[in-house]
Amino acid sequence: MILSKALAKKRFSFLLLLTTLISTFTVNASPKNKVILDDDGFAIAQWMLVQDPNTEVLGITIMSGNMWRDANVAKALRWLELANRTDIPVLPGAIYPLLNTEKTTTLWESLYGKIVWKGAWQKAWVEDTDQILPSYLAWDEIPDFPEGQPHTKASNEMAAAFLIRKVREFPGQVSIIATGPMTNIALAQSLDPEFASLAKELIYMGGSLKPRQVIDNKPASDFAREFVNSPRREFNFIWDPEAASIAMRAPWKKIVMVPVDPSTATQLTPELLAAMSKRKNTMTKVIEDKEPNFPLWDEIAMGVYLDPSIITHSEELYIDVGTDFGPSYGSTLSWSEGYQPGLGERKQTVVIGVDVKALESQMIELMNLPLPAAQ
Repeated sequence: MILSKALAKKRFSFLLLLTTLISTFTVNASPKNKVILDDDGFAIAQWMLVQDPNTEVLGITIMSGNMWRDANVAKALRWLELANRTDIPVLPGAIYPLLNTEKTTTLWESLYGKIVWKGAWQKAWVEDTDQILPSYLAWDEIPDFPEGQPHTKASNEMAAAFLIRKVREFPGQVSIIATGPMTNIALAQSLDPEFASLAKELIYMGGSLKPRQVIDNKPASDFAREFVNSPRREFNFIWDPEAASIAMRAPWKKIVMVPVDPSTATQLTPELLAAMSKRKNTMTKVIEDKEPNFPLWDEIAMGVYLDPSIITHSEELYIDVGTDFGPSYGSTLSWSEGYQPGLGERKQTVVIGVDVKALESQMIELMNLPLPAAQ
């Protein structure tokens, strides 16, 4: 009887261990969600998905926008190094917009008024602001980054080719999350008319409808100046309006738009930066030293992708971008059902409001996850 009980106990322990191993294998074997990040830089927003254990970032496709492409590529490479994720390829994309130029933008301003932010073309602020003014550089000039220069190299494959190759390799599985101008996406769609239809979805940060200042402080007031008199003007669209329109009209299965509107209730406060930096490592050191008080533009797009339940208000609208060279060049165009002109514009889920606390909790949790071992 004693032997029988001992054997039964061993058998139970073995079955428990086997069940645990099978359960662990099943969890680990679950396929991760496949994503390509398309952006004019790399920051906390991109780190959110790099850190997410359920997301496989297939690559980072880069274009010019806030800075020139080569500087953005170098920034992405360095931040991936700091996160010990040099396995993720960085793909150089478009240097220039499809048609828009710095001279065209200067002409537009002389006719229709000053643009608050012009990205790589920015030489001065229109009026005093607390934000740091980035250096005005040539397209192939790379600044010195406070976090250091990258040691790794970008891929030899161009961004548009990579985008096409991956949606064909994993049809219906790849989410494209675009948080910069849409030049790379427009090029991919122009090269391969099936590109958008083969992707799972497009989630993008861009455009604006009727944003209003929500937070009552100086930084929020500074950012509000951009849309007080021009509520339909947003940088990602005005840098390359033609590319944005091509991307808007492509045959995506699903499009989610994150305009400026929900960002006005958010702010990258010193307190939020400190909360994201509790785990001390190479990544959180950069977060700790980051310039504060920017709205969480791109972070909202990542948060919506990771957990759509953070959306508190959305609308179904048809969206396009003004491409006639006039006062509405680069402006966001929108229509409710039945009012659209029917020129190829597509219905999109437009995020109007988000649960800010839930978004911040996402960011804090992801940034404080341990880093993988160095590659």
